[in-house]
Amino acid sequence: MSKTAKILFNVAAIMAVFSVSAFAAEGGETYKWAHYIAAGFGMGIAALGTGMGQGNAIRGAVEGISRNPSASGKISTTMIIGLALIESIAIYALVVALILLLVV
Repeated sequence: MSKTAKILFNVAAIMAVFSVSAFAAEGGETYKWAHYIAAGFGMGIAALGTGMGQGNAIRGAVEGISRNPSASGKISTTMIIGLALIESIAIYALVVALILLLVV
């Protein structure tokens, strides 16, 4: 098993442990700390994925421009649009985290 798979498995196990204790509340009592932990893990995982995706996109664009400098305009435009779409994933995760913190 690769190192990344082990880390993701451990994070999922920790989140499962916290979700069980959050949903096992009696008498309408909620554990607000579980919401903070879930929001933090969610943003951390989203930031990790976003950073990896943006790094790969920029690496590919730089390699493409170095192979064909005359196509740098088209490559740069496509890269910027792609980076905006990748960044939207982190923004969606932020919205979900804020919903967890402020509404739930």
